[in-house]
Amino acid sequence: EPIGTAQRAQVIAATQAWVDRAVALLAQPLALPTVLFDLSGGSAGMFRVQGASCSIRYNPWIFARHFDENLQHTVPHEVAHYVVHMRYPRRRLKPHGPQWQQVMQLFGRPPRVTFDLALDGVPMRRQRRHPYHCGCREHAVSTVRHNRMREGRARYLCRYCSGVLRPAG
Repeated sequence: EPIGTAQRAQVIAATQAWVDRAVALLAQPLALPTVLFDLSGGSAGMFRVQGASCSIRYNPWIFARHFDENLQHTVPHEVAHYVVHMRYPRRRLKPHGPQWQQVMQLFGRPPRVTFDLALDGVPMRRQRRHPYHCGCREHAVSTVRHNRMREGRARYLCRYCSGVLRPAG
């Protein structure tokens, strides 16, 4: 089961606390970005910018499995992305580059990019694969690529023999 209302409130409060900490450390005014619990799959969190609005998306299923770990690591990780975005607007920076690492160090958190927590019971979306072949082997092609080839909008080549991929069967 995903986290409930009480734990969501804790995550929002922790997000606000990390934003407040960034304001104090960097002397830069920052508002709380929109906090959503709509992320699915294998990621615990994601910072997103759409136009002028920023949001932090959390995966309620992963938070339910490893609440304390995510409160300590995922929340500051995503807030650090937000801080970097606000400090360096309109700059194309590497997501986990030196600016992000510096904010994580200011937060007193290790600049870890991934986690190795068990994801048993977390709903995962699996992308369907379609069988294709070339002159040398079989290929499993994503639905997006399959549809592009079927509609004649794209051709994909084998990276080994440079043969055109054709539907199997």
